[in-house]
Amino acid sequence: MAHPAFRAAAVRVRVPATSANLGPGFDALGLALGLYDDVVVRVADTGLEIDIAGEGAGTLPRDESHLMVRAMRSAFDVLGGQPRGLEVVCANRIPHGRGLGSSSAAICAGLLAARAVTTGAEHRLTDQTLLELATELEGHPDNVAACLLGGFTLAWGEAGAGGSVRAIRMDPAATVVPVVFVPARPLLTETARGLLPRTVPHVDAALTAGRAALLVEALTRRPELLLPATEDRLHQDYREPAMAESMELVRRLRADAVPAVISGAGPTVLALVQEGDAEKISRLAGEGWTANRLSLDLTGASVLPLAGAGETAR
Repeated sequence: MAHPAFRAAAVRVRVPATSANLGPGFDALGLALGLYDDVVVRVADTGLEIDIAGEGAGTLPRDESHLMVRAMRSAFDVLGGQPRGLEVVCANRIPHGRGLGSSSAAICAGLLAARAVTTGAEHRLTDQTLLELATELEGHPDNVAACLLGGFTLAWGEAGAGGSVRAIRMDPAATVVPVVFVPARPLLTETARGLLPRTVPHVDAALTAGRAALLVEALTRRPELLLPATEDRLHQDYREPAMAESMELVRRLRADAVPAVISGAGPTVLALVQEGDAEKISRLAGEGWTANRLSLDLTGASVLPLAGAGETAR
């Protein structure tokens, strides 16, 4: 494989926040949200320079260990060679360690940026390859599928060792409004996943499977069914020791007929509400929570023009 050629111009990539699981859709379902990280990448003559503003500005590394840079390096390996240098500018808005897909966003941003700065890369780093590489880096396909494709996604692995990852995208009902309740303290995904048991009662697995199937219909065509469709017995209750306040809020909202779930591995709580109810529901959490009414992202990760005349970065 010939060493790739790189574009001299900088590229700008935007990636959305995501919420995975959505209650019963554990490790399979994801939803893209209208909250974005932006990154500008330019191939340089030498070295690595990283500038970070917003979330993680005081904590994220500014070297090769940065997750987005690691994703870029993986993509460049697939494309046949590394550039001599990189300049990376990150504007982060997705909260870290809150179950809103910040790691998946960093991975997808890095992969898409690497493809965008490499001449003729689309035929070697296809959309399917991006999904498989992002899943390999993240460990699970639910968030990365929603981040790459936008909308409401269902992701799965083909049977057999080394089977490929697949995903389909669906349009969520236009009347659904996501409201996220973000707590002050983060939670590591590894901590939340470590609380899960190796086995669950058959009756709980059966109920959750049925609710996951119903959720596809409810979130795309019949949002009046979202309350029963978001019932879960597979993972949320087991994680309560690590996020007691979040589970208390989920139960309180659901008791008021609000479809509420733990977002991803938590501790953010996601409510899927109707337009007329969004403002009222956003005030229900009380102290200790930051409530944000978001839009649904229908585009997914994208390469955008650099902010310039007549155009301002969000």
